[in-house]
Amino acid sequence: MLSLPVLAVLTACSGIPLKQRQVTQRVRYESYASAPVQQFTWLGRYDSWQPIGTNELVVWTTPAQAYLIKVAPPCESLEFTNRIGLTSTGNTVSARFDFVTVGGNRWRCPIQEIRPIDYPRMRQDMRDSSSDNPAPAG
Repeated sequence: MLSLPVLAVLTACSGIPLKQRQVTQRVRYESYASAPVQQFTWLGRYDSWQPIGTNELVVWTTPAQAYLIKVAPPCESLEFTNRIGLTSTGNTVSARFDFVTVGGNRWRCPIQEIRPIDYPRMRQDMRDSSSDNPAPAG
């Protein structure tokens, strides 16, 4: 995961404000997300995660399986968090029962909603889109 200084540099270099990028990413992930589910199986680790708003994040449990997770207030600063954790019971993360932990487990953000993302299809569509619009030679 990128640290905040690196993220700030990458954001500055991109020429797109962080908030606008998050809105674009959120719309993209939401378009590939299924209906909410009550729970998902979790084997105690995740491959990566990415905040996409003040109270939403995407968690990859494997390189091909991702979940869009929305947390309830008072947790509203996920975009400024360096590390997260997930609580679970019996290898299951459940909406309205488990939490995203933030700040070295100091804050417990209640999970409001879990939506599976068709990440393989999203990646394929992005590859197809980039091959349809090749970058100009330069």
